[in-house]
Amino acid sequence: MSLTLPGAPLSGRPAGVFNGNVNAPRHLLYFEPVHKRVRAEFGGETIVDTTGARLLFETGILPVYYVPESDVRTDLLTRTDRTSHCPVKGDAAYWTVTAGGRTAENAVWGYPDPIAPWLKGYVAFYWDSMDAWYEEDEQVFGHPHDPYSRIDILKSSRRVKVSRNGEVLAESSRPVMLFETGLPVRYYLPREDVRLDLLEPSKTTSYCAYKGEATYWSHGGEDIAWTYERPLREAEPVRDLVCFWNEKTDVEVDGEPQERPESPWS
Repeated sequence: MSLTLPGAPLSGRPAGVFNGNVNAPRHLLYFEPVHKRVRAEFGGETIVDTTGARLLFETGILPVYYVPESDVRTDLLTRTDRTSHCPVKGDAAYWTVTAGGRTAENAVWGYPDPIAPWLKGYVAFYWDSMDAWYEEDEQVFGHPHDPYSRIDILKSSRRVKVSRNGEVLAESSRPVMLFETGLPVRYYLPREDVRLDLLEPSKTTSYCAYKGEATYWSHGGEDIAWTYERPLREAEPVRDLVCFWNEKTDVEVDGEPQERPESPWS
């Protein structure tokens, strides 16, 4: 979730209401300082080390770190012929990173003559092109931490039933409910309350910046549930529990059918 993703206050399609007309442009940029030391490593070298990073929030896109060029190992960067155009940011130039005998092609971009003038002097990196990112001395995974996104994890005694095509896959009166900014409520259930005999371990994995690496379960050839076996500390209460996509299953809470939410996973 971010300020500018669908459903967020500055997305143009907020989930809530204001007490006046707040009309965000179709393509909104919001640039904000980061009060953390940010570092990136590649090929055994520290490519970025800065206390002057900025977060760029952009409609429909997760926030991105922009860092001062002066805090980048520009001696390890080579300008390439690649360019791209953004109607609100301008024409982007690209650089390849070379370090430790390895190369990350077109991993860095910036706007020499930006339409948004405060982007001048800053560059951004494709997150996955670097070997590791750190905020202060802690490694960060997936994408930058968003100060406007959080997770709340609460134990509950509400009865949750999960079915698919009329077949009950799980039923529990001891769910752990995870509330994450901008996303549907997720119901994490003890494995003892899940029909694991009806599910198959999947080869799919994904990574959440706040929860960690998820492994998946499939049913009928489709991934419909996941587990965090080694969660990050914020998500420790859901360790080894099973959560089903609300978007792909029929969920009842205390006997009340829940609507299937619209989300990127619908």
